[in-house]
Amino acid sequence: MKTCAIITAGGTSSRFGNKNKLMEKIYGKEVIRYTVEAFEKSEVDEIIICANKSIMPELFEMFNHKIVEGGPTRQASVYNGLKAASCDYVLIHDGARPIITPELINRTIDMVKEKNAVSVMTKTIDTIKEVQDGKIIKTIDRSKLYNTQTPQGFKYDLIKTAHEKFEHRNFTDDSGMIEALGYDVYIVDGSYNNIKITTQSDIELAKIFLK
Repeated sequence: MKTCAIITAGGTSSRFGNKNKLMEKIYGKEVIRYTVEAFEKSEVDEIIICANKSIMPELFEMFNHKIVEGGPTRQASVYNGLKAASCDYVLIHDGARPIITPELINRTIDMVKEKNAVSVMTKTIDTIKEVQDGKIIKTIDRSKLYNTQTPQGFKYDLIKTAHEKFEHRNFTDDSGMIEALGYDVYIVDGSYNNIKITTQSDIELAKIFLK
């Protein structure tokens, strides 16, 4: 049973500044390198990077992995990666989550082989309010709420079918596509350290975790 990892690196980093956040260095190493190295140390059989065209030359110099051009949206980028993959199961991970560990990746692999569709998640710890027109409407029961992270893992044929069916939609994550197909998605307990780098302040937080 072959497992591929698709790492998304197709964004423009518009909220980060005038540099692609994946090329930002932490302790002398690029963010994307931390991410890819965790997968290299895991039990995945192949790594595919779906990249923004502007950083593809750098990635070709950095890695000996399959690198394909991303699309205009995250969903389109993942679909390009799926079309380049040949495997039984696939893990999809944000390139901007560099603190992912091989142990969590391997737990996701084990779980997806049992359940066919899984998502790494953490329990919501903040109190969540529903707000309308600047006014609190209600307090939501947080005991049922989870924050979605990556990797998310799927049986390859299942997620490929979802992307084909919803190609012209714009889902914010892949598990949502599986839910829309009517299939169950199961939880893999994640880590609060598994942050996604979006702004410059996230780099400072990542430094603490990576130290």
